[in-house]
Amino acid sequence: MMSNALPKLTVVITAHNEEERLPSCLAHVAFADEIIVLCDKCTDKTEEIASAAGARTLVGSWVMEGERRNYALSQVSGDWVLEVDADEHVSEELAREIRDVIGVSAFGYHDLPVDNYVGSRLVRYGWGSSFGKSAYGGLFRAGGKHWGPQRVHPAVTFKGEKGPRLCHPVRHYVDRNISDMIKRLDSYSTARAADLRDSGKIGSFGNNIRRLFSRFIRCYVGRKGYKEGGIGFLIALFAGLFPVISHIKAKYEEN
Repeated sequence: MMSNALPKLTVVITAHNEEERLPSCLAHVAFADEIIVLCDKCTDKTEEIASAAGARTLVGSWVMEGERRNYALSQVSGDWVLEVDADEHVSEELAREIRDVIGVSAFGYHDLPVDNYVGSRLVRYGWGSSFGKSAYGGLFRAGGKHWGPQRVHPAVTFKGEKGPRLCHPVRHYVDRNISDMIKRLDSYSTARAADLRDSGKIGSFGNNIRRLFSRFIRCYVGRKGYKEGGIGFLIALFAGLFPVISHIKAKYEEN
């Protein structure tokens, strides 16, 4: 006899000192059957907030982003997984769409579109090239996603066939202001420099200068960052600078 039970959905959130943003994120995923919050090197009230909201907490310390994400994914009990970050919100419309999709999907995973905000401003254009995302594989069957062993922007592999992209976006509050954008470029490039040193292949300065221009053009022109005015220019500029700064840090700074 076939079971008519609805698929169980687990939401996974990996967090480091997210006491300010986590409460709102948790409120927007309360529709899930299970919520797991991985607390990585947290020294604030992240764990307390997650526990008070009824989430299952995993506490530890990881060097690689990929390792901590894989550990969290290994602990799910649901049939499907929705992976979000503490600075992301799931609307009621997206929540209903997710429930509808997992109830009938024959696929292994689905991309979720993303609306990115800088402060209160919705910035639709220009994202990509390691400085923001316009969509990501955030909805997938349990055991169907694996993160690579990198500190920043780990490679991702999926099992199964990719299904249609969902319609309603995740709201991503990526940066509070331009100063946060600059801080993010600094932290991302520091982590990337460590990955480059570990690999023993830091590349050449000349090649990364060429990437600066190609990535800038891709974001500013190809992805229409020009439509966002000065913010779009900065997104494209920082996307271009990311590999150059990472290379220079890997070459001249110590671990």
